[in-house]
Amino acid sequence: MSQQTIKQQARRTAREMAEKRRKEREERERRVIGLAERVMVAIGERDAAVAETEKRAGEALRELTEREGLSLGEAVEWCGETVTVREATRLRRLASGSQGDDGSEQGGERDGAQAGDAAAVAGAGSGGAGAGSSAG
Repeated sequence: MSQQTIKQQARRTAREMAEKRRKEREERERRVIGLAERVMVAIGERDAAVAETEKRAGEALRELTEREGLSLGEAVEWCGETVTVREATRLRRLASGSQGDDGSEQGGERDGAQAGDAAAVAGAGSGGAGAGSSAG
């Protein structure tokens, strides 16, 4: 074999190896992009599911306090203290946000009532002997 033939074959082999590596990198990048998309879709679906379930919980808490006349502390107790008063207040606000998006002042009145409920429960929790506490 001549020196020129050896060099040509070496160049061809080097180009083929470089092309093979480039294709492998592109395939890997496509796989990585696909997996990253799956992660982002799953997280987005989780966030949507959490938002929907929190809204339903807030609506139920709102019914317990408004329709059934329970204080927020009592509602929390009825829920087996699976939520705190603070969390229940947040959930009720989520529910009121979905109901009061018409720009009326009802939302503000509701928030004031919620703050009153939270303050009443906080006051009961810091009272003397016999005062109940929702802290778990």
